[in-house]
Amino acid sequence: MDLVKSLYTLVLIFLLLGLMFNISPNFPKIPGDFYIDRGGFKIYIPWLSSIIISILLTILLILFNK
Repeated sequence: MDLVKSLYTLVLIFLLLGLMFNISPNFPKIPGDFYIDRGGFKIYIPWLSSIIISILLTILLILFNK
């Protein structure tokens, strides 16, 4: 039962993050993120944003498990 609750929480977090990035596509523009724009090729790699979000989610999950 605990695994099901954790999966539902994880799905909810990813859903909220997806909505946040769709509403505000320029949200995590911090210096550690890479954006490449060459001709018709555009790619955005949120490297540092992913690390920060991962750390925050880890802290939240540790706090919820106590």
